[in-house]
Amino acid sequence: MSDSKLREDMCRYGRSLFERGLTPGSSGNISIRLDDGGWLVTPTNASMGFLDPARLARLDRNGRLLSGDPPTKEIPLHSALYDTRSSAQAIVHLHSTHAVAVTMLPEIDPRVVLPPMTPYGLMRAGQTALIPYYRPGDPAVADAIRGLAGRYSSVLLANHGPVVAATTLEGAVFATEELEETAKLYLLLRGMNPRYLTPAQVADLVATFGLDLPHPNHTHDHDHGHCHGSEN
Repeated sequence: MSDSKLREDMCRYGRSLFERGLTPGSSGNISIRLDDGGWLVTPTNASMGFLDPARLARLDRNGRLLSGDPPTKEIPLHSALYDTRSSAQAIVHLHSTHAVAVTMLPEIDPRVVLPPMTPYGLMRAGQTALIPYYRPGDPAVADAIRGLAGRYSSVLLANHGPVVAATTLEGAVFATEELEETAKLYLLLRGMNPRYLTPAQVADLVATFGLDLPHPNHTHDHDHGHCHGSEN
């Protein structure tokens, strides 16, 4: 895909996410890993709804700015996911309301944040880990993500927002949207003892779609209902 098409896609998806209220103000950022090992990255303090293709930051494989505006200060978290998840070619980080809200709940298991609620929640975002709170741009967040050893394609930063990697930008956007919708469902149903997907139903999804879930045989309880991990 050409450089100009990648730039246009980043701006188009950024505008879509912004216009639907998934990342307000100048929050959120997107990156794409290029064939030469460098990146295209959204600039710092830029609204995702008003990105300029020509002003996107172009970095070399060492993170040096080659052209465009200075990149987002969240470069450490993008770098950590790329370094530990070799299949990742695009990353989306948002401040989406429901996903952020879930990170503040006391019952959340940091190894499996959300129960298996819908097929596409698992198929797009997989299981999701919770990273403890770090101030935005803190390089220490990279160590926390590297500690997950690439097992997760989606993580939630406590009191901050989701970070999702995929093999394409479209895939990363879709997975982030599914993660937000799953978080919204969890909050809507909290305290109502909902029926989650059973272990057998999750196992069927894993077998049918080749899902790579990081915690086979893992089971954890929420305060309201039970969450059963999948078998890989």
